Amino acid sequence: MNFPQELKYTKSHEWVKFEEDGKALVGLSDYAQDALGDLVFVNLPQEGDEVQAGEVFADVESVKAVSDVYCPVSGRVSKVNEALLDAPESINQDPYGAWFAEVEDVSGQAELMSAEAYEEYVKNLDE
Repeated sequence: MNFPQELKYTKSHEWVKFEEDGKALVGLSDYAQDALGDLVFVNLPQEGDEVQAGEVFADVESVKAVSDVYCPVSGRVSKVNEALLDAPESINQDPYGAWFAEVEDVSGQAELMSAEAYEEYVKNLDE
């Protein structure tokens, strides 16, 4: 399992990367993509959508099930990674490169964990 140190994580297995310009990139963690299995479809938010920390803003479909993706921050979607629509499997191949959306005007955040805390959290889930 990979837990990049520069990212923050949620208990619902999303990651967030805060950019220097105040925007935030959001995606699914390595743990989440591994647990979901092969992803075959992704439903992304629209540019301009208002998002709330802790609320569903996207979903993914694997061969196992459909799963909601929760936004770790509040703000407005400024960009979506449309490449995921044609290649949802890229989330499995590179979960930290396959971001879902960029959020601007970040005004709040869900309870976020450091990489160390998240790694400990998922270790306890697997026991």
